[in-house]
Amino acid sequence: MYELTVNLHMHTTYSDGSGTYENLSHAALKTGVDVLIVTDHNILVQGVDAYYMDGKKRVLVLACEEIHDQDRVPQKNHLLVFGVDRELAVMSDDPQSLVEAVRTAGGICFIAHPVDPAMPSFGEADISWVSWDVTGFTGIELWNGFSELKSVAKGKWDAIAYAFFPEFIPHGPLPETLRRWDDLTMRGQRVVAVGGSDAHAQYHSLGPFRKVIFPYEYHFSTINTHVLVSSSLTANLARDRKMVFDALSSGHCFIGNDLPAPTHGFRFSAQSRENIAIMGDEITARPSITLQAKLPSPAQIQLLKDGNVIKTIRGEILTYNTDKPGVYRIEAHKRYLGKLRGWIFSNPIYIH
Repeated sequence: MYELTVNLHMHTTYSDGSGTYENLSHAALKTGVDVLIVTDHNILVQGVDAYYMDGKKRVLVLACEEIHDQDRVPQKNHLLVFGVDRELAVMSDDPQSLVEAVRTAGGICFIAHPVDPAMPSFGEADISWVSWDVTGFTGIELWNGFSELKSVAKGKWDAIAYAFFPEFIPHGPLPETLRRWDDLTMRGQRVVAVGGSDAHAQYHSLGPFRKVIFPYEYHFSTINTHVLVSSSLTANLARDRKMVFDALSSGHCFIGNDLPAPTHGFRFSAQSRENIAIMGDEITARPSITLQAKLPSPAQIQLLKDGNVIKTIRGEILTYNTDKPGVYRIEAHKRYLGKLRGWIFSNPIYIH
């Protein structure tokens, strides 16, 4: 299988970002991202899906949308909508109807920043997802790069320091978001986890200084969603678009924090005598299953079953034999800037 590095959930001058599509593509080409999924607020930009080139380098840029009810204060329930060719923001006041409309239109959707705490020192309200009775969504944004600032900055001076040294921000998905995801999958729901940058690259002023807070290049170098697909990009826009969205829909992907070290090449699989499953797949436990995780470099690896750690090792390869049904996933942590930080979070393999 081929692996594509996807950076998703970002904003341009069409909503509250500072960059154009061309600016974003240049940043992606510099950082080695293969696909950008742009999600401006409540606007589906038409006619901009394209490949951008720099010599032999190529990035596929796809326009999608982040939808929320702008009349609600604070503005809870943000939904990332991919693969839909018509505007659905008019349905934002009813999350269940919106999710159903996405599915009817042949798209997929992910709950954006499920836990997004307030940041009173900057007047930022809590904009977490609250309508957890909604069903039918494809997955959740397990790790949101921009929202994580709210959890690590304890005050205004912390936030200012992180603005100059953003590489100290990423620690991992918020524990409450991880618990929510595990709870959903343990109850039998197929919930795909993705990582989003939520890049805005906004300009802020402090006295005589004016600075871009968290440039696009920074975001594209940190939290990405790596998808496993049947081929490399083909230059057929419709085919490549479908290939990326199908992989995301199936959970054939993992979240990688590419700042401490490249995560490209991670694999998690399950093998029986007759079948092989990858992330997002189902497989039967009988008579037994061998789970294997391979990492591109050594790290602390944890295998979790139904949200609980069942094996921890330090290294590049983890194997585990089981005949027990459950939801199995991998977390890997790597030491960086003096702390053990989240590095790789796989999607589950479902064993029955």
